[in-house]
Amino acid sequence: MSNLTRICAAAVAFVLPASAGAKPESYEFDKTHTTIRASWNHWGYSRQAIEFTNYSGTLKLDFDKPAKSTVEVEFNLANGYWVGAPESDRFENHLASPDLFDIAQFPTARFTATAFESEDGKTGVMRGKLTIKEQTHDVALNVRLNNRGAMGGKARAGFSATGTIDRSQWGLGFGSPAVSNEIDISIETELVGPAVRAQ
Repeated sequence: MSNLTRICAAAVAFVLPASAGAKPESYEFDKTHTTIRASWNHWGYSRQAIEFTNYSGTLKLDFDKPAKSTVEVEFNLANGYWVGAPESDRFENHLASPDLFDIAQFPTARFTATAFESEDGKTGVMRGKLTIKEQTHDVALNVRLNNRGAMGGKARAGFSATGTIDRSQWGLGFGSPAVSNEIDISIETELVGPAVRAQ
């Protein structure tokens, strides 16, 4: 998602129904209802995962013309960027080391959406550029609109996104092939938009 996920809003911008005359509107992540997870196969014994928790996004969504939307997400890897790891201190220190993310030199990652494809307006593919350790490669996510409405007087949209990347492309190949190069990305998010007028 570059603290990863520009991913989330881009998908929503694309799949939501169009509104006549709409202009790009600002949305933000509801972080209490957003999970950005990366998981992998560990020696064939189990699937393990980390969650990226420290991120910010520039999300300007045009439901009428998604190509005009701006979706960028930056991930802060240096502070609070994963949770839920067993023996977390040791594991997180290894993830932060030069073997993997090398956060002393590369404290952030970023994602920029570049294209959106859909046939039914509810499911589709979002393509973009993911930069980690100053290396940029293409990624594609399958996205699904879960719901769109209003809550607390503001527009709200929720969606799911999934995809697979090869971590070795970004210089993160330590432990391969015992630890899989293929990383599954899973995103569940709710986005909060502008105020909604009462009907």
